[in-house]
Amino acid sequence: MTDWPTIDDVNAAAERIRGRVVRTPLRVSPGLSAATGRTVYHKIEAMQHSGAFKLRGAFNALLTLTDDERARGVITFSSGNHGRGIAYASKALGIDAVICVSEGVPANKVAAIRALDADAQVTGVTQDEAEAGMMAIIDETGRTFVSPFDHPAVIAGQGTISAEVLADCPDADTIVVPLSGGGLIAGIALAAKALKPGIRVVGVTMDKGAAMHDSLKAGHVVDIVEEPTLADALQGGLGADNRYTFPMVRDLVDESVLVSEDDIADAMAWLFWNDHLVSEGAGAVGAAALLSGGIIGIGDVVVNVLSGNNVDMNKFSAICAERAP
Repeated sequence: MTDWPTIDDVNAAAERIRGRVVRTPLRVSPGLSAATGRTVYHKIEAMQHSGAFKLRGAFNALLTLTDDERARGVITFSSGNHGRGIAYASKALGIDAVICVSEGVPANKVAAIRALDADAQVTGVTQDEAEAGMMAIIDETGRTFVSPFDHPAVIAGQGTISAEVLADCPDADTIVVPLSGGGLIAGIALAAKALKPGIRVVGVTMDKGAAMHDSLKAGHVVDIVEEPTLADALQGGLGADNRYTFPMVRDLVDESVLVSEDDIADAMAWLFWNDHLVSEGAGAVGAAALLSGGIIGIGDVVVNVLSGNNVDMNKFSAICAERAP
């Protein structure tokens, strides 16, 4: 597809967002390494200013807007982390932002968006309904839409993770990535394979309402039924007019893996008790797949993208307490 973002776009994004986002650490996990018989690292995107990788794409997208687009204000729909990223970047750049969320978005994520002075509006029961509510607001106000995933500047911004990974660990042969709408994994796969052809990229998602996984299996974008899940940040469909992420993930990602709710909870607790890391459910799916042995094509040097830590700490504490060693 000729209008996909390229490695040049990723390189430009890296320059554009430099100093505005954290160059997150790559840290070896002795426990995951022992459990898998490989060398496993965490790329800890949970250390971003907004608590998740989404800040990269958010800043890159907003910094590429025209003056007119900025003046009209921006709007998006979000399961939480993209909205928080847009809110953070908008506040830093002096842009007015509206974030549409569903009733299923955890209260702590909605509160964090509002704390950054963005207007968080609940516009539906599900993510698809939140998106529909957002479109109605756009029709009324003319705000500039910044997609949470299907946007070339967002994809390029997320791809900056690969450059950091391969600079810090040139021997990496597998990158394990949370899989949802595909903005993160499309950017990572695009950049990683441009920089190191032959590297494997594996997507992991929950087995309840797995939009991208089910679409890949069907060979086209499919509708899903959204269900409650610990990996709430991975909820939502791909959109019938998906232009970038479905074809990019289809063509660039090597494997798609499902994990159960028990796997996710176990991984959240395991990461806390063994690696002293706080991860939301969506951020823990890669560790869940590694611990359960669900990945078929795993190499010798594996990077697990720990995508975020924006979790309700009461729920997190209960999960960890139930699974204390």
